[in-house]
Amino acid sequence: MDSEDGIRLRKLQALRPIQTKPIKEMPQSSDHDDHFLKEEEEEPLSPAGRLFHEPNFNIHVIAIMGCKTKVYPDVFKAKLPHTLLKHPRFSSLLDKKDGGTMKWVRTKVNLDKHIIIPDMDSNMNSSSSGDKYLEDYIYNLTKTTIDKSRPLWDLHLLNIKTSEAESVVIFRTHHSLGDGISLMSLLLACMRQISNPEALPTLPTAEKKKNGGPTKLGFVGRIWRCFLGVWWVLQLLRNTFVDVLVFIATALFLKDTQTLIKGPSGSELKPRRIVFKIVSLDDMKLIKNAMDVTINDVAVGITQAGLSKYLNRRYGLDQDNKNTQIENNNNLPNKIRLRSILFINIRPSGGIQKTSTFFQRLFTSTTMAFSNVVGPLEEIGFYSHPMAYLAATTYGQANELMVNFQSYVNKMTIVLSVDEDTIPNPHQLIEDIAESLKLIKDFITKKELAN
Repeated sequence: MDSEDGIRLRKLQALRPIQTKPIKEMPQSSDHDDHFLKEEEEEPLSPAGRLFHEPNFNIHVIAIMGCKTKVYPDVFKAKLPHTLLKHPRFSSLLDKKDGGTMKWVRTKVNLDKHIIIPDMDSNMNSSSSGDKYLEDYIYNLTKTTIDKSRPLWDLHLLNIKTSEAESVVIFRTHHSLGDGISLMSLLLACMRQISNPEALPTLPTAEKKKNGGPTKLGFVGRIWRCFLGVWWVLQLLRNTFVDVLVFIATALFLKDTQTLIKGPSGSELKPRRIVFKIVSLDDMKLIKNAMDVTINDVAVGITQAGLSKYLNRRYGLDQDNKNTQIENNNNLPNKIRLRSILFINIRPSGGIQKTSTFFQRLFTSTTMAFSNVVGPLEEIGFYSHPMAYLAATTYGQANELMVNFQSYVNKMTIVLSVDEDTIPNPHQLIEDIAESLKLIKDFITKKELAN
């Protein structure tokens, strides 16, 4: 976010939909199958999986699912062995052998050690106290790591009423089990549509713009089209070259401006305050259609606008203790460099220690991380528990701020995972992002009514 250039959004490629398919039943094991199981009971970790076990890259994924009804632990215990545990990663231990080589080793899962049912305070009879309890519960969860003496996941069932749900399910996994998209895909494969209990969740597909069909061009038109094609290729090469240079410079020396939301190194070792807010996905679609952009563009735009508003207020309070007209003034420093990171590992290997150091530099050189995950189009149930919302995020990363967007039916959940030492009031930040969405939507609506 370069303040001197205003808001500049690059057209982002449409997100690919999450693919879900049913988890097939596995045959019962027998003595005849021992040799086959022996061959499959050990699997080496992928390079990306080993990366997430480096000391400064110990990242966990948290999926928060609000339910419209009370949760019943016995149902989860009965269903999990026939669905989630059929996937080898969720029924395997992490084992180091042969000079430090990490492998997945199949084991028997004791669900009593993975399904956590906390004792609830009977005095909490209001949704506001339930919201506070949930937030503090997740905060305390981020102070811990998953016990590596058993498969790297756990499920927390909280029968507590909040402002958005009657109960909450928290699914925590270690990031070495898979990336966010694959983990969400696997989780959704355990769910079914409320309207059709046999059907898997339906996810949106990428929309293709319709062409009006081929048009006949004259000589001048063909020359002009060739010129535009060459110009487009030159611009693509230029932008690619600049992006590669900036990427390398970021890994070596180019750091973001030391703003009020960028703290000192060591953030990956601190607990995270995780807050979320549900906004209207229809409002985001309204902006998307009016501006001819993608939902991802809208998410980036309102995040940037919300961050600008939040930082402007904080800088104003630092400059003047009198809380008057602060938000109406431009209190931001000049030439702020504030960038977000989103990485995908496409390298087969190359030395995990070197890769870990490389990515650690990228995280510490940038201010925040950002993701946007598409969710189901219709209401779904997790083992017959109707879902009110879905929210996902991570902790253990080196950025002080992680912003996640997660869609579900006609809702969009904005999730912030922050280091409270650097961002002490995350609720204000998430309100600023939501308010930015409302302001843009209201402006577009008034403009359309005026026309």
